[in-house]
Amino acid sequence: MDLGIKGKKAIVCASSKGLGKACASSLVQEGVDVIINSRNEIDLKEIQTELSLLKAGKVDYVVADLNSEQGRDNLISSCPEADILINNNGGPPPGNFLEMEKDQWLEALESNLLSAIMLIKSLLPGMQERKFGRIINITSAMVKSPH
Repeated sequence: MDLGIKGKKAIVCASSKGLGKACASSLVQEGVDVIINSRNEIDLKEIQTELSLLKAGKVDYVVADLNSEQGRDNLISSCPEADILINNNGGPPPGNFLEMEKDQWLEALESNLLSAIMLIKSLLPGMQERKFGRIINITSAMVKSPH
């Protein structure tokens, strides 16, 4: 399938497994140069090697915790002119809705909402200037169906 995005640049957050990895793989197959991200460098090296075998888009990685400002800054500085941003991050742990404390809610908001907003704010002006940009936000299943 040709999505017309060959040669574009993408950042795919939390992309060492699951949906993030699948998104990164699909983009690389379309000829997109992709920055993958995780907190685990060993996983990232393995995924980079795997995706590079697709011989389409280039694959690089950034080890960063997206829940920290420094982590987000490191990721953005690796590809400040990203055309595509896939926001993805680990969700809150399973738990009883009525038993969750305020600090647990704040942590969930930071990882699943505020980190995405900060990344979007960093990249959106460039996307607007280039008149091209795609942003996809993926969140946790726990947001939809808490226990």
